Amino acid sequence: MAFTLSSPILSFCSSTAPGHTFLSTHFTFPVNTRHGPQRFAIAPLKLHCNFTKDGTKELASWYSFPSKLYISTIGHGKETVKTLIAAILILVQISSPICLIGWEFWSSPPAKAVLYSPDTKVPRTGELALRKAIPANTNMKAIQATLEDISFLLRIPQRKPYGTMEGNVKKALKLAMDEKDSILGSIPTDLKEKGSTLYASLIDGKGGLQTLIKYIKEQDPDKVSVGLASSLDTVAELELLQAPGLSFLLPEQYLKYPRLTGRGTIELTIEKADGSTFSPEAGGEQRKTATIQVVLDGYSAPLTAGNFTKLVIDGAYDGARLSCTDQAVLTENGLDKSGYNIPLEIMPSGQFEPLYRTTLSVQDGELPVLPLSVYGAVAMAHSEDSEDYSAPYQFFFYLYDKRNAGLGGLSFDEGQFSVFGYTTMGRDILPQIKTGDVIRSAKLIQGQDRLILPTEN
Repeated sequence: MAFTLSSPILSFCSSTAPGHTFLSTHFTFPVNTRHGPQRFAIAPLKLHCNFTKDGTKELASWYSFPSKLYISTIGHGKETVKTLIAAILILVQISSPICLIGWEFWSSPPAKAVLYSPDTKVPRTGELALRKAIPANTNMKAIQATLEDISFLLRIPQRKPYGTMEGNVKKALKLAMDEKDSILGSIPTDLKEKGSTLYASLIDGKGGLQTLIKYIKEQDPDKVSVGLASSLDTVAELELLQAPGLSFLLPEQYLKYPRLTGRGTIELTIEKADGSTFSPEAGGEQRKTATIQVVLDGYSAPLTAGNFTKLVIDGAYDGARLSCTDQAVLTENGLDKSGYNIPLEIMPSGQFEPLYRTTLSVQDGELPVLPLSVYGAVAMAHSEDSEDYSAPYQFFFYLYDKRNAGLGGLSFDEGQFSVFGYTTMGRDILPQIKTGDVIRSAKLIQGQDRLILPTEN
C-alpha cells in the first residue's frame, strides 16, 4: 500500500553570508516498512542562492533527500513527495522570497484525472427536472429560464438582490406579452381555450407574473418563493399543452416496442414486510402502507417509459419485493416477467432525440435531459446480458446524496442508466423502505392515452 503524507513536521533554518543565502528545510513523514511497524523518516532539503551584481538572487545549487526515500509500492510515492516539496517552496517563497528560477520541473504534475465541473445548474428536484424536459415553444422556454434564475437569487443569504429579481420578472412578462401569438399558436386547436385561460392566469392571475412583481417589491422572500412556484407551475402547464406528442421520429427498428408519447403518472402502494408502520408526516398518523407517485417522461425516454407503463398495466409489479442499498431502492429482477429488452435510452441535453445503446461522458461535459443526480429519480437497471440494454423488468429509485457525488455535484453513475421519471409525491417514504418491503399495487392513474402498444403481426 502507498503511504499517506499526513501532518508532516516541518522545520526551517536559514543563514546568510556575503552574496549568499542558505535555506535548510527538514520535514518528517511516516514510512511503511515491509517488515515491522511504521517508522518516520527525516528528509533534508537545502537551497543555496547567490546574489548577482544587480542585487537579485539566483539558484546556485540544491540538495535533497536520496532517491531511496521514494516509498510507494504502487509507484506514486515519488510524485507525492515532489508535490509536498513544491508546496513547501511556495510557503517559503511567500514568507521570505528567494530565487526559484529553473525550478519549473518541480511544480506539481498535471492531474491525471479529468477534473471537469460542469456549470449547468443541474436540477435538484424531480419537479424542476420534469419542467426542464418539456419540449415546448422556445419563447416559453426563455420565460421559464428567466424565472428559474430567481430561484438561485433567493438562495443568497441576508440581503437579496430584489432589483435583479424584479428585472427578471419584467423581462419574462414582456416576452410573454410580446410573443402571445407565438405562444398560443403552438397549442393544438382543441386545447386553445384551456391555453388562453392559462395564459391569462400567467399574466394577471393570483399566482401570475404581475402578482410576483408585487411580492418582490414588498421584499418578502416567503411570498416571492410561493409566487414564483405558482408562476412556474402555470408555465409548465402551458408547455405541456404545446407538446402533444414526441418532437422526433423513433427509428423504425424500435417501433416494435411499447412507447409513451408524453407524460404519465404511476401510483405505487408500499407495504412493510415486518408489520411495522411508516413514520407519519407532520400531524399525521402511523400508516401500515404508504403511497408514492412517479411522473413518467415519455418525451425523453419513450421506449423505457412505455415498457414500464405496460408492465404496470399488466400488474407485473403487484407483490414485487424491494431491496435496499445506500444509494437505491431496487425491485427484484423479475426473470419470470414478460417485459421488453429495451436498448439503453438517454436524451443528451441540447439534442432533439435520444441516443440508444450509448452512455454519456459526463467528464467531457455531456449531460442527460433527465439526470440521475436527483433524489427520487427512477431508472431501469442494466440487463444481465449487456449494459447496452436495460433490464426488461427491474427498476430502482435513486437515493441521490451530494456527499457521495463527484465534481459538479453529479452522481458517479450519471449518464449510465435510462432514467424515465421522478418521484413527485412520497419522497419522504423512500428512506423508510427496508429490504423485504413489498409493492402491494402499482397503478397508472394518468397517461393511458399516451401509451402506444406495438401492432401484433
